[in-house]
Amino acid sequence: MSARASRWPYALLIIPFVGTLYVPLYDHVHPTVLGFPFFYWYQLAWVPISVLVTGIVYRLLRLHTHKSHEAGS
Repeated sequence: MSARASRWPYALLIIPFVGTLYVPLYDHVHPTVLGFPFFYWYQLAWVPISVLVTGIVYRLLRLHTHKSHEAGS
């Protein structure tokens, strides 16, 4: 596999950036959850989502590296 093919999982890391850096997407007060305005709970929701996406990228890259080492031996 080429180096370019092995880097595609990094593109998934763009998802949390787009979700949190595009402010008009979440610049609202309503709906509220447990008294927290949408602005706050939306940003807090991205913490576990970002962890999940980062974990997926890590596993995909680790799987690719493992397959590369097996093919090389």
